[in-house]
Amino acid sequence: MGDVDIRRAGQDVGVDLAGVARLLADGTRAAFCLALLDGRAWTAIELARYAGVAPSTATSHLNLLVSGGLLVEERHGRHRYVRVADRSVVDLIESLAALAPQGSARPRSLSASGRQQALARARLCYDHLAGTVALAITDAMVERELLEWGSDPGLTGKGALWLAEAGITVPGGSRRPPVRACLDWTERRPHLAGAVGAALCAHALAAGWMTRVGTTRALTVTPVGRRAWHDHLGLPSADL
Repeated sequence: MGDVDIRRAGQDVGVDLAGVARLLADGTRAAFCLALLDGRAWTAIELARYAGVAPSTATSHLNLLVSGGLLVEERHGRHRYVRVADRSVVDLIESLAALAPQGSARPRSLSASGRQQALARARLCYDHLAGTVALAITDAMVERELLEWGSDPGLTGKGALWLAEAGITVPGGSRRPPVRACLDWTERRPHLAGAVGAALCAHALAAGWMTRVGTTRALTVTPVGRRAWHDHLGLPSADL
């Protein structure tokens, strides 16, 4: 099939998959999308600083991402903020990141190396936990039979009781699946997502078990959190 035939095939089904691919094919736009996985709304200036580009360059890239439906904008007075459009975009970015080859270049500074290590250890994946800490939590919940972790993951009755005892409330009335496996792009294994994963993350942050590292989406486990994860899931400090 030639290039013309391939383009025609895409047009026939009414899906411009190449258009989405082009949006993420640029390194600066891809960096913006990865940064926005922290679930917050960012300004163009903040993203420009993050990616090391001029504000005017950032604005041009953001306009493309918004018009392409990957990001949405919010205006508060004179300020313009952007965020990821919805969870389907989050899933797309995380899935592509998991498929992408791991960078072989060394970090250019100690601070960059520290940020890289912090993100790999624990970070926000939109509204749930990711990284090695998230995998340790998921593994512990599976071992304690709080989660069914097969082809159709779900929360067990024992898991529902555990959530109640830990004071973790999962909001009801949503069509969102209670439990979902999300492929961790740094560890290449799935961690806990879905409504239960979001509730667990929200509780960990509200209770002070985990806290943000600066303005990044990296997280760190606090001394209170180390005790809590040990008490609730038997996790040793070495895993946190």
